[in-house]
Amino acid sequence: MILQMTRASPLSFAEFAILSPMSKMDAHSLDPIPDEQFLETHDAAEGKPAGVRFLAFNTVIDIEAYGETAACQTAFEEVRALCRLYERLFSRTLPHSDIARINSAHGQPVAIDPLTYDLLERALSYCGESEGAFDITVGPAVRLWNFHEGTVPDDGALAEAVRHVDWHALRLWKTPAATAAESDADAATEAVPGFEAAPEPKACFAQLADPDAAVDAGGIAKGWIADALVAAMEAHGLSGTIVNLGGNVAVSGTKPTGDPWRVGIRDPRDPSQLIGAVPLVAGSAVTSGVYERCFTAPDGTFYHHILDPRTGRPVETDVAGVTVICEKSIDAEGFSTTLLALGLKRGLALARRHPEILQAFFIAPDGTITNAR
Repeated sequence: MILQMTRASPLSFAEFAILSPMSKMDAHSLDPIPDEQFLETHDAAEGKPAGVRFLAFNTVIDIEAYGETAACQTAFEEVRALCRLYERLFSRTLPHSDIARINSAHGQPVAIDPLTYDLLERALSYCGESEGAFDITVGPAVRLWNFHEGTVPDDGALAEAVRHVDWHALRLWKTPAATAAESDADAATEAVPGFEAAPEPKACFAQLADPDAAVDAGGIAKGWIADALVAAMEAHGLSGTIVNLGGNVAVSGTKPTGDPWRVGIRDPRDPSQLIGAVPLVAGSAVTSGVYERCFTAPDGTFYHHILDPRTGRPVETDVAGVTVICEKSIDAEGFSTTLLALGLKRGLALARRHPEILQAFFIAPDGTITNAR
C-alpha cells in the first residue's frame, strides 16, 4: 500500500511531473525537441483573446483564451510544458519516448507511463471500430514513406512491411506497482499521523507480439492531447478557450459577446480557402484530408499520407476530406481518418451508427459537402 500526505488541493503540474516516470529519467534521456525554444505570445486587446504559439509534434500549436491576464499566462505556460511531456512520451522518432522504446524492444515487455497506456488503450478501441481502416501498428509502412521529399517505397518493401501491421499484436496490461515486501512495509506505517492511504498504483506495460511490428500514434495522439490541453486551460477558470493543434481544434466556453467559436472547413481544391464553417461552444472539430501531406510523382501519380493498413499505400477513397464534430477531440480524430478511408457510402453508415459523432461533413473532390446528420 502506498501512503501519502493528506492534502486538500490537487497536484500542480510541477508536482505531477515529479511523480511521472518521465521525470525519473536521466537528463540525457530527455530528447531535444526540434524548435523547442520557439515561442510567440500576444495579450488580449480590443475584444480579441490572449494567445500563444509554439511548435510541438512537428506542428504549429495555437491557443487563445479569454480571462484574467495572469491566469492566461499561467495556463499558457502549463500547456506548453504539457506538450513537451506528451511529445517525449508519444513521439515515434524521439529515441527515449515510450512509443520508440516499445518499437525497439524486439517483442519484449516495456514499462510505460500511465498516460501512454491510456492513449494506446483508447487507440485500440478505434482500431476495432474502423472496419480495418485504422491500425495503430501501421508504423512499418509509415517508415517507408517520405512525403516531404516525395519518396515512393519499393513494392517489395511495402509488401514485407504490411505483413507486420496488425493491431492485435499490441498487448497492454497493468500490475500492482509495489512488491509484497513493500506492501508489508507500507502497511506498518498506516497509523502514522498526517498520512492517509492512497489508491494502489498500477505499473503499466506494453508489448508487441510481433518483434517487427511498430506502433505509430500519429493518427490519434493529437486528439488525446487536445482534450488534455482544454482540460488544463479550464482548470484556470478561463471563460473561453480554443486549442488548435495543426487543424485539430477543441474549444471550451464562448467569446465575451456570447458568440461561439467558428471552425472553418477547407476547400480540397484550394486548402488555403474555406468552403464553410461550423459553430462550436464546446467540443472538437477535426479534419482529415488527402491534401494535408501529399505529393505528385514525376509520372503524375498523386500520393497522400493516409495509408491503407492492408496495402501500406495511400487509401483509395472517393472523398477528399472529412470534418468530424465530437464532444471529445480524441473521438473526432479517431473517426475522421476512418471515415475518410472508408469513403462516402461506408463512412456515412459508420457515422450514423455512432452517437458520439455529433456531425460529420464529407467533402468531395469537387467541393460538394454531404452531412451525415
